[in-house]
Amino acid sequence: MEFLHIHTKIILKTTRTGTITIEGNQIFCEILGAEKKLVICGGGHISIPIIKIGRMADFSVTVIEDRFSFANNATLAGANQVICEPFEQGLKKINGDKHTFFIIVTRGHRFDQLCLETIIPKENAYIGMIGSKIRINKVKDQLIENGIDPQKLEKVYTPIGLKINAETPVEIAISIMSEIIQVKNKKVQSCGYSKALLKAIKGEEGHQEKKILATIISRKGSAPREVGTKMLIFLEKTIETLGGGCLEAEIKMKAFSMLIDNQPKAALHLVDMTGWQAEEDGMVCGGIIEVFLEMIEGASN
Repeated sequence: MEFLHIHTKIILKTTRTGTITIEGNQIFCEILGAEKKLVICGGGHISIPIIKIGRMADFSVTVIEDRFSFANNATLAGANQVICEPFEQGLKKINGDKHTFFIIVTRGHRFDQLCLETIIPKENAYIGMIGSKIRINKVKDQLIENGIDPQKLEKVYTPIGLKINAETPVEIAISIMSEIIQVKNKKVQSCGYSKALLKAIKGEEGHQEKKILATIISRKGSAPREVGTKMLIFLEKTIETLGGGCLEAEIKMKAFSMLIDNQPKAALHLVDMTGWQAEEDGMVCGGIIEVFLEMIEGASN
């Protein structure tokens, strides 16, 4: 503790998740990111695959849709929250922050304009709006007439999505989510702790037994997940993933050994995916990762 106190200034200056070396000691520093939120204005045919991909990419997804049948479709597609109200009224319930990604895919120019005008003042990580250049320019021109700062409008991603010549709703959804992931991953934060991970660590919802928290603390070369990625390992199940495959299986075996033997309380494990043996085992990434495993005791009743 005294060592950390002496070198606090150096540690606080760290701007990227990863390990630093101080006086020959390796220190893992983590810049934590909050839960990523996706707010979709519109529940039409493009929204449905966006919802599904967003959930698979670990976003908390909220859909605002004023038509009951379309709102119901968004619920069936797996949205975490569906607000079936007029867009302006629904958006009043969304505060926005630097981890909120707004997608405007409504059914018409009038609703696009209303949503964008309501969203622009909110803090956000991203605002994207679908539509042709003509339709988008009409919306922007009208908002400028309404007093919206043109510089703020220039930051809106329009036309939305990466240019991959997308045509079908699924392809368009992929292009949109690819752009959002690209924007998200420019940040230097780690993926942090998901709600499911935090609940399990705290022993909520029946997670009272011992478990191992595995965190990737360094990587060299190609690896499936970034530094800071976490997985919680129980004897019967796991929560989150380090990338799957043989890499994850090796980490789980080490964790099982710690849980069964009740020792050690913490361990650093290296997984080498560069050699021929790793290739034979199906570790095709070709990198090296270090994973820190720490035992978390079951919560007392």
